[in-house]
Amino acid sequence: MALYEIAGESLKPVAQKTFTELGLLERANIQRAVRTHIAAITPGVKTMVLAEEFGDWVGANRRIDLLCLDEKAQLVVVELKREDAAHMELQALRYAAMISTMRFDQAVEAHRKYLLSIGSTVDAEQAIREFLEQEEGPVALSETVRIVLAASDFPQELTTTVLWLNKQGLDLRCVQMRPHEIDGRVLVDIQQVIPLPAAEQYQVAVREKTMEQAAAARAQERDMTRYDLSIGDATLTNLPKRRLIYEIVAEAIRRGVSVNSIADAVPWRGKIFISADGDLNEQEFEVALGGEMPRYYTADNDLFQIGGRTYAFAKQWGAQTLDAISNIINLIPNADTISYPPTTAVADEVTRSGYVIRQRENGAIEVEHQGSPVQPAMPILRHLAQELNVSLLNGNGNELNTRQLGAQVIGAIRAL
Repeated sequence: MALYEIAGESLKPVAQKTFTELGLLERANIQRAVRTHIAAITPGVKTMVLAEEFGDWVGANRRIDLLCLDEKAQLVVVELKREDAAHMELQALRYAAMISTMRFDQAVEAHRKYLLSIGSTVDAEQAIREFLEQEEGPVALSETVRIVLAASDFPQELTTTVLWLNKQGLDLRCVQMRPHEIDGRVLVDIQQVIPLPAAEQYQVAVREKTMEQAAAARAQERDMTRYDLSIGDATLTNLPKRRLIYEIVAEAIRRGVSVNSIADAVPWRGKIFISADGDLNEQEFEVALGGEMPRYYTADNDLFQIGGRTYAFAKQWGAQTLDAISNIINLIPNADTISYPPTTAVADEVTRSGYVIRQRENGAIEVEHQGSPVQPAMPILRHLAQELNVSLLNGNGNELNTRQLGAQVIGAIRAL
């Protein structure tokens, strides 16, 4: 489509140029301009640049112009051509196949190298997590790889191929970049030509529905089991696995197990503790380490002060969490007092004075306040028992434990 300038009561065509005529190079000019404003060729899809000239694979000497990531954790292959776009879709498909198995840690490493190359000191993993709005936990990149082809023009055989591939379920987009020179300035008219904007919403909706179904299936396969941890008479209920392992590590340290022994018990995990000199609080600890450490438990009550040093334990754990827990428990003296059965379904739940008191089918009692668990639960249960005139003692004059008192409090609230 031609570009016109309004001149009085007429339209004056602005002659289209080529990047070659304007002396603009593919990598040094076009690619670097696009990488700083990737949204120009990815309209409607939040996208970040992971790497430039990416080629970290064995047996190939070609490189992806720009390797990107979109908001749905899908890798995006961006190929740019200054003029001739022939066969670029075939090249991009090869690249997409090569990176389709990329793991999150590999993406972090690729982004780290890219940031280093442009002189940035930003933490690569944190930048990706902030972009994906997933500050904690494991990140799984989508198996779907998107492709964006950007050039000044596309031959018919390429557009026919792209349309057919999109019909097969792939996501390829063709973005036309046509330069114009006006008063010594270079203006680039950027238009997405495949899929056409008028049809894109429908096509994307169909594709997103398929992706959501696949994502839902993957979510059902993930182990989201929670656990009730009992240590002697104390019980912590409904713990996710990463909190479960923290509490078990805390108990191991209380019973004299060294941090080195704990780290040695899970050699596959890597750095599970970070530390600094002194008995530090959260703020002092973060200052000592140069900033916040979102992947570690650094709250005041979660830090460990041992032998003149302060330690924080890792938050991020994957599929081998239960194996790690088993290995750590083997280090703990008198570990037979520790158990962590899976949390069972809710048998009863009541609310009193802003607190939610919940009893699981296995008898475990949970207390929540404003959506956050209250641990230990016993002080609140005692307070509620006094409000409800519920005795803290059983028929033999012995104090009720958490499960017994919780059941009595729930019963009294039900009676009201």
